[in-house]
Amino acid sequence: MKMIEYVKLILEKVSFEKELFEKELKKGLKQLSLKEIKELRKWCYERFGSVYRGILNRTFRKVQISISV
Repeated sequence: MKMIEYVKLILEKVSFEKELFEKELKKGLKQLSLKEIKELRKWCYERFGSVYRGILNRTFRKVQISISV
């Protein structure tokens, strides 16, 4: 199983709880390549955008900043 698929699986399993979802998203991003992060970002917004948009915006903004620097 590819790491991105594993991260998606974990996010699906913890999506019932906001704090756990955010923690696992941040942890998962550390394991992925830039290409995989872009793919995960698209998937997350499609799958969880209506519920966790604030978390996604905040988390992916931080990733974008660290990539730019």
